[in-house]
Amino acid sequence: MTHFRKTFGLKAITFTAVLSMTAGLACAGDTNVSASQILDALKPKPITRGLSAGPQADPTAQAKEAAFLNTVRNRPTRSLSLGERDQIAELAATKPKIDLEIQFDYNSAEIARTSVASVQALGKALSDSSLKGSTFVVAGHTDAIGSEEYNQGLSERRADTIKKYLVQNYGLDGNDLVTVGYGKTRLKDAANGADPINRRVQVVNMDTKTASK
Repeated sequence: MTHFRKTFGLKAITFTAVLSMTAGLACAGDTNVSASQILDALKPKPITRGLSAGPQADPTAQAKEAAFLNTVRNRPTRSLSLGERDQIAELAATKPKIDLEIQFDYNSAEIARTSVASVQALGKALSDSSLKGSTFVVAGHTDAIGSEEYNQGLSERRADTIKKYLVQNYGLDGNDLVTVGYGKTRLKDAANGADPINRRVQVVNMDTKTASK
């Protein structure tokens, strides 16, 4: 495994800042992003009524989505199958999401001291009453350096670290934080697999209330 050890030391992990199907709040690379900025990016986009409004949400599709998310709540990250990981990614594609710059210790899932403030801002945002009842996906990604097995495990451990910090320090319900690891299978810049932009943990507001729990 030594051959595949990461060489990135205290390098950046990003969370892509894009609101569903619209231009979002660009926070990538900004280590001073505030809780209010994170909150604004993760809030569901209001449905505009009138002739220009897009298609309304399908209650049947929403019910199926909620049922699926209930099957992956509070599951060990490593227990998710490839099919389940793909389904989470498909559902998350059109949801509000944000990128923060998080650093981890060398070849580790430990949050670097320089990034604690960013994770604290995330915790404050997710604790806001306007997001109460939403389910959030915390998805870990790596760059293309190293084996698939190693990167998969590293991405899962980093997602788990963020969840553990939020639960322990902000009292968030662990059932509302679905963790998933994608290793190097979903590169943000596939043409430059070693680019730091690929090393990220993405947070997505699935906008599914938890009343059914």
